[in-house]
Amino acid sequence: MANGLLLVGCGKMGGAMLAGWLDQGTDPASVVIVEPTEALRQPWAKRGINVVAAAADIPAGFAPDCVIFAVKPQQMVDVVPDYVRFRGPGTQFLSIAAGTTIRFFEGILGPDAAVVRTMPNTPAAVGKGMLVACPNGPVTSAMRARADTLLAAVGAVAWIEDEALMDAVTAVSGSGPAYVFYMIECMTQAGIAAGLPAELAAQLASQTVYGAGALAHAAPEDPGTLRKNVTSPGGTTQAALEVLMADDGLAPLVRRAVDAAARRSRELGS
Repeated sequence: MANGLLLVGCGKMGGAMLAGWLDQGTDPASVVIVEPTEALRQPWAKRGINVVAAAADIPAGFAPDCVIFAVKPQQMVDVVPDYVRFRGPGTQFLSIAAGTTIRFFEGILGPDAAVVRTMPNTPAAVGKGMLVACPNGPVTSAMRARADTLLAAVGAVAWIEDEALMDAVTAVSGSGPAYVFYMIECMTQAGIAAGLPAELAAQLASQTVYGAGALAHAAPEDPGTLRKNVTSPGGTTQAALEVLMADDGLAPLVRRAVDAAARRSRELGS
């Protein structure tokens, strides 16, 4: 079967991507999933997708143009060798595993294998992800376009040519949702401390972050201008920003957090 998709791993991220592909009109019959967990296999089997428990069970004659690795980084060394047989001039391998380098895949699949390393983030589960991709030399323009279409099913896509930037990408967008979720937690707790009922404080915090993010995405102004638009001289927002923008405020804290995440990403990739 030409132009098939072989999805290795169908957990949260793999499942989110698959849902996006199906919503885009991908024929379920063109997809094969390898997923050892039965509970994760069943929902997709009901949608007409060929779901198998192991690489050995992939139907004979299935020739995917894209093999997507959506398993945990620590599983890659055991998983990837089973898919060397699909290597060829018409097939690319796409990885969404954090910290797993292109060199790692080339070491198993061979230097002539077309590999796209991708860093997604969890908002892909609702079609609002940020996905950054980096190709190796054998990836053709057609393969790149194919990967771009697949990734765009669950969010915005950006490409980099220097794989070394992936550590910073991971630190900003890959880990970034956790920073925002923590901000929501902190805003909620601050609201409760200020006297708000817990449920209302949580609603105010989450909806405010959601709305501000949507505005930042849609507005032509940059975030700095949007911040200034909200800030009246001598008002409540300025009082809060004087705390957040102090020399020991939010900016240096975020820089330290991103630096720590980037450093850990480099350690995991070494």
